[in-house]
Amino acid sequence: MPEERRTKVPRKPKHPCAYPGCGRLTDKRYCEEHEKLVNRQYERYGRDPATRNRYGRAWKRIRDSYAKEHPLCEECLKNGKFVPMEQVHHIKPLAEGGDHSRDNLISLCSSCHSRIHAQRGDRWHNHKPQSSG
Repeated sequence: MPEERRTKVPRKPKHPCAYPGCGRLTDKRYCEEHEKLVNRQYERYGRDPATRNRYGRAWKRIRDSYAKEHPLCEECLKNGKFVPMEQVHHIKPLAEGGDHSRDNLISLCSSCHSRIHAQRGDRWHNHKPQSSG
């Protein structure tokens, strides 16, 4: 019997880490080391301190339970793609009156999670510039 041939889908080429002075190649925005560093800096300096108070042990239990029930990215799933979830996201942010209820949660891959926040202008400050005067 002839051996079954499998074709591999080419991967997107790696690119240099976006952290200044780092030349490591990565699939993401930052290499693993700098991703952790940037996330720590964001948590410490870029995120509203009140936000940290909303995420405790109860949230971790809710998040883990939701992730177990929804192991795939729900946005990718709508497009017929089976991508493992990496984040549990609040549809209506806690800062805007959202809560930890299941109907306000969605499982997302990092790409979809980043896209949603970038569109909202949350983390990367894509807010429209205010006119001076």
